[in-house]
Amino acid sequence: MTASAPLATLVRPSWTARLVLLLSGLFLYGLSLRLMLDAHVGTAPWEVLHVGVTRHLPLTVGVVSILTGAAIVAFTALRLRERIGVGTLLNVVLIGVFLDVLAPLIPDPTMLGWRWVQFLLGVGLLGFATGAYVAAGLGAGPRDGLTLALNRLTGWPVPRIRSGVELLVLLLGWALGGPLGWGTLVFALTVGPAMGWGLGLFGVGKKA
Repeated sequence: MTASAPLATLVRPSWTARLVLLLSGLFLYGLSLRLMLDAHVGTAPWEVLHVGVTRHLPLTVGVVSILTGAAIVAFTALRLRERIGVGTLLNVVLIGVFLDVLAPLIPDPTMLGWRWVQFLLGVGLLGFATGAYVAAGLGAGPRDGLTLALNRLTGWPVPRIRSGVELLVLLLGWALGGPLGWGTLVFALTVGPAMGWGLGLFGVGKKA
């Protein structure tokens, strides 16, 4: 353990330990998304899309998240030849499950100030959760896998690809009636530093 990576000791070679770290990270990731959704000030681009789809189909946000993730994994694996791991599959299923299971348990604040506190807590928790599941090293998430596959095939920089995909997803979600708000802009400005902080805690900041 070092001052710059205080949680690096949690990253162990044991497969069981890595699985526990992965599951913990995915749970916290689902919790972070639910916190942001229930703050009602806007949310991450993919959740704008997922909620937008629920406006037109009798599905929960979690189910839409699972179906979207499965479609992305199928496309990247079958068409783009990107390798997937057990972490990829668990990412697809569990984040959606946690989104729905946690829905009745998360506060729905009425005061605007508390809404922003809850939203920013969600952003910070997402950064921490990203560090945990990436440190487990059991496979990239479906959206990360898509970005890496497109980078490998096109040679375009990863930030440009990810930004382009997120923008397209955001526009589609907005067109479907998803919750676009000031929180969406705040998320775009803060998620990078939050993820960098989370990755650094587990000693994988240089890999981000």
